[in-house]
Amino acid sequence: MEKMDYKKRFKELYQPKETPSVIDVPEMIFSQVEGKGDPNDPHGEYGKAVELLYALSYTIRMMPRNGITPPGYFEYVVPPLEGLWWLEEGMEFDLSDKSKFVWTSMIRQPEFVTDELFLMACDLVRKKKKLDASSARLVRFTEGLCVQCLHLGPFSQEHETVRRMEEHMKAQGLISDLSPLRRHHEIYLSDPRKVKQDKLKTIIRHPVKV
Repeated sequence: MEKMDYKKRFKELYQPKETPSVIDVPEMIFSQVEGKGDPNDPHGEYGKAVELLYALSYTIRMMPRNGITPPGYFEYVVPPLEGLWWLEEGMEFDLSDKSKFVWTSMIRQPEFVTDELFLMACDLVRKKKKLDASSARLVRFTEGLCVQCLHLGPFSQEHETVRRMEEHMKAQGLISDLSPLRRHHEIYLSDPRKVKQDKLKTIIRHPVKV
């Protein structure tokens, strides 16, 4: 049986074009870790959060091989890493100053993952990977109406894609709805450790309202 690949099954969510478009994003299940600071800091919180999220995601996916088959389990490809980004209250959003970032790093989980299963995965990660999983949580996240666009190139040039997205919002009669409940959202389709900066593919998604 072919593995479920969320990127292929839900093309509207994971395969947008370089032209901005409007999308209504449904509820999904995510594992999340929150933190602060420059994601490029080798000793910072971000790298540890990403390591934990992948450890949990692969622990869940591999459970049947360890003698645990959750109800409703199906074979699947672990979805891409995602991130919600903002600054402390009162600061203007500035993509160039990464040291002031506050973020939620997250990976989508398949529909069979329950709170009980997630806690089991956290316990396995603590025992087998020696990682503290206390900062991880399982959430149901509904993003709603958004404008999204594929950004091709380095993260430092994202502002150019955001500008085109803002122009598209105005043309469609939409208003940006960035707020404490709705954040700047990035989905990482490329691994920056393996792909050249000018070839990086990142989905940028901004919440909007009518």
